[in-house]
Amino acid sequence: MREIVFDTETTGLDPQTGDRITELGCVEVEDFIPTGRTWHSYVNPQRSVPEKVTEITGLTAEFLADKPLFADVADDFLAFVGDANVVAHNAPFDRGFINMELERVGKPVIQNDRWVDTVVIARKKYPGAHASLDALCKRFGISLETRDKHGAIIDALLLADVYLELNGGRERALDLAGDAGEAGGPVQFPSRPSRTNALLSRLSPEEDAAHRAFIETLGDNPIWIKSGRL
Repeated sequence: MREIVFDTETTGLDPQTGDRITELGCVEVEDFIPTGRTWHSYVNPQRSVPEKVTEITGLTAEFLADKPLFADVADDFLAFVGDANVVAHNAPFDRGFINMELERVGKPVIQNDRWVDTVVIARKKYPGAHASLDALCKRFGISLETRDKHGAIIDALLLADVYLELNGGRERALDLAGDAGEAGGPVQFPSRPSRTNALLSRLSPEEDAAHRAFIETLGDNPIWIKSGRL
């Protein structure tokens, strides 16, 4: 099952009042496991970037001025996503922005039934607990060292790790439940051949004598004598 973990950075909170996308980040996952394939682009929003937004993302209008317009990257973005479902943290926010931008350039929007919201998953799995991306990273022991600012590709990479943990964690890759084998049966591990000769003792004569003296202090019939180890 191929999915795209997705994040955006924007100039504000509302795509219906003139706010625009400034950054897009995508991470491909197969059966919840990141494949290593990513897609990322900064976007010139063709408008100012509020100072408060710059404090959060580090992005300024000056930095974005020479970046491509959304119209210039829309086809590459859609090609990377393909027909996969899209995973986002607070999906209505990202869905609202990306579909607004797609509509502006006459491209097909990503329908609601293709979106997976990790906030909804987290709240069902951990009712009453904080469901922010930071809180979930801390819950699962995912390092936030690379995240001094909010960034679309950084947050998408973090979310991919969170999404995996919300769906069972890294042990899924081992497929111990029986989904791997050629015929769909359990994973077969090679058997270890039995030894024909017992291993030789590595004790020196002095260590052996000291061990025997210690055994004599344990009373009658200690377990070592019963088991034939002495």
